[in-house]
Amino acid sequence: MAMLMRLPSHPPFFSTSRSASEVLGSIMSILQSSHKSWQSLSRGRRVILFQGHVKSFKTSCQISIPGASSGTEERAPTNFLRDKKLVPDSDPPTTSDVNLLYQFFEQSNKLMVLTGAGISTECGIPDYRSPNGAYSSGFKPITHQEFLRSSRARRRYWARSYAGWRRFTAAQPSAAHVALASLEKASRINFMITQNVDRLHHRAGSNPLELHGTVYTVVCLDCGFSFCRNLFQDQVKELNPKWAAAIESLDYGNPGSDKSFGMKQRPDGDIEIDEKFWEEDFHIPTCQKCDGVLKPDVIFFGDNVPKDRADKAMEAAKGCDAFLVLGSSMMTMSAFRLVRAAHEAGAATAIVNVGVTRADDLVPLKINARLGEILPRVLDMGSLSIPALL
Repeated sequence: MAMLMRLPSHPPFFSTSRSASEVLGSIMSILQSSHKSWQSLSRGRRVILFQGHVKSFKTSCQISIPGASSGTEERAPTNFLRDKKLVPDSDPPTTSDVNLLYQFFEQSNKLMVLTGAGISTECGIPDYRSPNGAYSSGFKPITHQEFLRSSRARRRYWARSYAGWRRFTAAQPSAAHVALASLEKASRINFMITQNVDRLHHRAGSNPLELHGTVYTVVCLDCGFSFCRNLFQDQVKELNPKWAAAIESLDYGNPGSDKSFGMKQRPDGDIEIDEKFWEEDFHIPTCQKCDGVLKPDVIFFGDNVPKDRADKAMEAAKGCDAFLVLGSSMMTMSAFRLVRAAHEAGAATAIVNVGVTRADDLVPLKINARLGEILPRVLDMGSLSIPALL
C-alpha cells in the first residue's frame, strides 16, 4: 500500500490551548443533537488530564448501532453491519489501515472530506452501484428530463416517494456519521461535502455542503419557491386521503429489513410499488404560489449541480491540503472532478470505500473498509472516543 504524502505536522486532535469547557462543550453539543439516535449500553469512564489546559480526552463506552436491538443488559453484536444485505462485504479494517487513516488526519491542516452513499448503507439506505445496490436488480432511477416532460413519470415518482418517506426518515445516523461530526467539532475537518440527500450528517451534528441537494426540501420548477418536505407530505395526504391511509397502514419494517411486503426501498427514499396504486387516482400538489410543477430539491440523473454550489465545492477542493473520500465510487463527474482538482493542486488524497472507485489510480492511499468500522477506531487512537450517554 502506498504511503501518505508527508504534510506539515501540527498538534494532535485536541490542542493543549483549548480549555476543558471548550472541549466538553464541543463534544456534548454534538451528542445532544443526536442523543435520540444513540443509546448507551454501559456507563463510560471519562479520563481528563489537567495541567492548566486539557491534554487529552478519552472515553471508554459501548454503543449500539442504529437499527440493532439495544438495552441496558444487551450488547450490539459485533457482526451487525456484516449481516445487513445493503452493506457490501468487506474484511474488517486492519491495524495498519487504522494507523494510516489516523496519520492522514494528523498530518493535514486543511482537510476536505467528501462522503457518498457508502456511509448511509450502514443506516439501511441502499445505494446504486455496490454489488447489492439498486442497479444490481435492474432498477433505473428517474432522470431530470423524464420528470420534466412526463406527468405520468411525476405521478409515479411522487407516489413512490410518499410511500417510502416514513421508512426513509426512520434511518438513524451511524457510528461513522457521529465520528465525522466529532472530528468537525475538534477542528480536524475544515470542509465537508456530501453526495447524499438523506440529511443524516445534519442529524449527527454536521452541516455539509449538499452537492446533490436534499429530499427534505421541495422546490417549484416555475417560480423557484421552496418549502419543507413534511408540508408536501401533508398536501399529498389531503389530496389523496384514502390512498394515503392505505399506504400508511402498511408495516414496512425497519430500514434495511426484509419486512416490506415486496416494496423495495430505493436510494432516494422512494419505494417500488405497482403502477395500479398511482396510475389514475393519485393527485400531485402544485405550487401554492404559482400553481407550477413541484420537484424534490435534488439533482436527478441528467441534471447539473447549480453553478454557485459547484463553484463553492471546487474552490474548497483547490484550496485544501488534503482530500479524503469516504464511501463514494465517484462515478459521477460532479464528485470525481473535485478529488482530481485537489490532486492536481498538490493536496494529499485518500479514499476509504468498499470496492473500486473512479479515482483508484489517482490517489496514493486506498483503504477497503466499512466506515462505521474504521472511523470510530481512528478517533480512539487520537485520545478521543465517542463519550457515553449518561
